[in-house]
Amino acid sequence: MLQIEQVSFTYSGTEKPALCNFSLEVQRGELVAVIGESGCGKTTLLRLIAGLEIPQKGSIAISGKAIASAEKWVKPEKRRVGMVFQDYALFPHLTVSENIEFGIEGSASEKNKRSAEVLALVGLSGYEKRYPHQLSGGQQQRVAIARALAPQPELLLLDEPFSNLDELLKDQVRDELFDLLEQLQITTLFVTHDTRDTLATADRIAVLKNGFLQQYGKPEELYFQPANEYVAVFLGKANLLHVNEVGNTLQTPIGNFAKLTNKHKISKICIRPESILVQAASRNEGQNIGKVKKIRFFGSYWEYLIVGQGWQLTARTGFVPDISVDSSVLVNILQYACLP
Repeated sequence: MLQIEQVSFTYSGTEKPALCNFSLEVQRGELVAVIGESGCGKTTLLRLIAGLEIPQKGSIAISGKAIASAEKWVKPEKRRVGMVFQDYALFPHLTVSENIEFGIEGSASEKNKRSAEVLALVGLSGYEKRYPHQLSGGQQQRVAIARALAPQPELLLLDEPFSNLDELLKDQVRDELFDLLEQLQITTLFVTHDTRDTLATADRIAVLKNGFLQQYGKPEELYFQPANEYVAVFLGKANLLHVNEVGNTLQTPIGNFAKLTNKHKISKICIRPESILVQAASRNEGQNIGKVKKIRFFGSYWEYLIVGQGWQLTARTGFVPDISVDSSVLVNILQYACLP
């Protein structure tokens, strides 16, 4: 559906590239999240796909047809790409229906019919005559989505779609929006800082750092098998232990682990807090025996800070009976990843 090959782009007046040799493929109907720190190139990527910027190297194709390359350039309005900006970019002097009809071609009756259809899709029938300032943040976002869907795009781009919503509203709007996109089978790329949005909803995730793609794959793959330390830490809390690589054995302060890959030299292992089994210790010595230094309750899980001889781990699990601060505990690692 979307194919990006070796795209590079540098803004005028800067030396550092916003994107460098970036390649990505998105299948039809997929919901793909693009994440990374501010300034890593996420929004630049959307602008290049939408046609708001021209790549200095590489090519972009939609449904097998080139829209940006050294030989071809397709104007933004001819790309069948819908885009929802972070601030929604609604015209304040136009009503809801007028905002939506602005980008639709056809007669007045055809525009009016399409506007009514997309407003029904986003649950805003009856709001046609209201102005943006008369709507809540969530309703404004839905109007922006409806406007982007009105021309029936092949591809939808969302730039930080939930950043202007409070936490309670954000979860509701996110679930409603992605349920709608799944129902319509619209291929979507969305940029976000929130890893909860990413892990809970995306079919695949692309992680960017300083304009370079770090890893691209399914949420569970990136979470439990990150390609490097940046991906590991960006997607959530990670226990990182330095290793001494001896043949196929990785020596750590908490014990020896098998080397899981031969692709690169291993410098650390990554252990997610959820991948640690914690039990009350029946003895007081041993490599994987530690002492609980802190316990925190987060509603759906407890978090335990455990310190041993030359190591420290954070574990997340359900309530463990007979364990309190200063208790000795036995730690078993259920899953880990090898990092370069």
